[in-house]
Amino acid sequence: MRFLSRRLVMPNDLNFAGSLFGGRILEWIDEEAYIYAACQLEAKSLVTKHIGAITFEASAFQGDVVEFGLATKNVGTTSLTVTCIVRNKRTKDSICVADDIVFVHIDSETRKPQPHGKTKEELDNLKLETL
Repeated sequence: MRFLSRRLVMPNDLNFAGSLFGGRILEWIDEEAYIYAACQLEAKSLVTKHIGAITFEASAFQGDVVEFGLATKNVGTTSLTVTCIVRNKRTKDSICVADDIVFVHIDSETRKPQPHGKTKEELDNLKLETL
């Protein structure tokens, strides 16, 4: 799994208890996973169809830097399934795991699912080339 981006936890990201708000981290996960999927498929016409199990494992606090690890789990004809791990940059402790984030490639005019033309093998080879 590659950790591709980072965010600084700011005061407006906190809940009433002073830790990172769960809704904020889910917003970040959806955005980061979309960017990852769009880069993998070389397409921008993607929609989030499903986010599976989400497990909160630790808290993050103001001033913490969190990083997002993303990996391709499955490739369908019109879809891409991604896993995301969010961890504390300094301690490497896992903060949240979001599994089975499914994006569907759509036609930008009809908004209907459209084949993206990529295979898991092709994306795995792409990953090896960029390491």
